[in-house]
Amino acid sequence: MVNDNFGEEMTLKELIKKVFFVEIVKGMALTLSRFFTKPVTRRYPKEKRPAAIGFRGLHALVRNPATGDAKCVGCGLCAAICPSRCINVYTSEGSEHQKVVDRYEIEVLRCVFCALCVEACPYGAIALTPHYEYADYSRDAIYMTKERLLENWDKYMGEDGIRYFDSCWNPKDAHYKTPEGQAMFKGRIIGGFSG
Repeated sequence: MVNDNFGEEMTLKELIKKVFFVEIVKGMALTLSRFFTKPVTRRYPKEKRPAAIGFRGLHALVRNPATGDAKCVGCGLCAAICPSRCINVYTSEGSEHQKVVDRYEIEVLRCVFCALCVEACPYGAIALTPHYEYADYSRDAIYMTKERLLENWDKYMGEDGIRYFDSCWNPKDAHYKTPEGQAMFKGRIIGGFSG
């Protein structure tokens, strides 16, 4: 037999495939086998996928478990290292010549979620939560203030927050004190000079 399409001779094997629709039967068998298996897709709003450990989600300021205040001391290292310049820390001098954090703000829409701020903080005062659903209709809802960042810690990290934070980000010093040899505001010791 001669194949009119290609000008080649058709073999017996090709003839059987063409007559009995072997490819179609194979395709239908695959379709029917997948029809009875469990679906891979999730019904997203109802079935939420848990975030992986160390996921870089919405920001939060870590609460000191002993005092209930933010662990942030206003050193500004997070703002200094941020490549998108989305973190603003405003401090003033307190009654005992210590830094007091007046305002801590993050523009989430500018953030690239690189987590350099988390790594740079020597106190472990900022964290990226596993929360990833924070879309909104206004920009103001996504602009994070100090109060909202503390609420994020309470809401999304809760009691597991310290364990999660320590296991994923491993801050250099998780205590609420100034590390040895670090430049500090109180005595105005910067670069080895005192004033």
